[in-house]
Amino acid sequence: MAKPTVLVTRKLPEAVETRMMELFDARLNLDDVPMGRAELKAAIATVDALVPTVTDTIDADIISAAGPKLKIIANFGVGVNHIDLAAATAKGITVTNTPDVLTEDTADLAMALVLMAPRRLSEGERLVRDGKWTGWAPTQHLGYRINGKRLGIIGMGRIGVALARRARGFGVAVHYHNRQRIADALETELEATYWQSLDQMLAHMDILSINCPLTAETKHLLSEARLKRLPKHCFIINTSRGGIIDEAALAKALRNGDIAGAGLDVYEGEPKVNEELLKLDNVVLLPHLGSATLEGRIAMGEKVIVNLRTHADGHKPPDRVLPSDF
Repeated sequence: MAKPTVLVTRKLPEAVETRMMELFDARLNLDDVPMGRAELKAAIATVDALVPTVTDTIDADIISAAGPKLKIIANFGVGVNHIDLAAATAKGITVTNTPDVLTEDTADLAMALVLMAPRRLSEGERLVRDGKWTGWAPTQHLGYRINGKRLGIIGMGRIGVALARRARGFGVAVHYHNRQRIADALETELEATYWQSLDQMLAHMDILSINCPLTAETKHLLSEARLKRLPKHCFIINTSRGGIIDEAALAKALRNGDIAGAGLDVYEGEPKVNEELLKLDNVVLLPHLGSATLEGRIAMGEKVIVNLRTHADGHKPPDRVLPSDF
């Protein structure tokens, strides 16, 4: 039998691409330039499988251009908010993602931002690099202690739980809001306090971390009104998706001192960053590094390959996602 034709929209780690070429008729993106809509539409008209990333918008219009051979979209990543799941399902296309393998890496980065933002570490690094540091002083560059603070986690899934475990090691009190309360044993292990009302939780947090997926329900979950509920000394951490926060309202709150600071790895209009955020010193800005470890990206590729092979063999892929999942 002929190998399935697989379109990969971005350059992946060499080990992953080598294995794909062995198993499939892989059409790789060697120069790593994101594909335009017209180019993507033309390409998916003749392939059996599509491997997109978060930089690709696979909406209903793109899916309508898929040829009759395309039966699986194996996403290279966990989040699938850039894929129209309903349109794919309606056309009989299976969608998969790469869960579990990114949990620890993303939680590491979230914890790093929990430390960086309150302690003003990126500001200090820039001070030294710019040659403006004049030496130690008792009141220079004062930040906030982490130990003893309250961390509110929005979304207590795998990453939220992994972040909570790290935070407990720093003496941070864990609070959370989730669609469902976690198991009693896990709640006890984490010494976590559950808040059924997000609005009530916000008013009592020192640090707030966004760890839920971006869906129609969570779009601008942190609205201007909700941002106003936070204490002025609160820091916001976002390693999930930029659209969960009203970015314009966040920039306004940071600029006006309505909240103390933020640590962001994701943005509403990626790769474009809100110009107001770029002007502010009290926000740490990272270029979407949540899963950016070699080990993590290779593991993601291995997940994609397993999903593609399982589907090609006529079986249900292990990481299939449905509209009802999000």
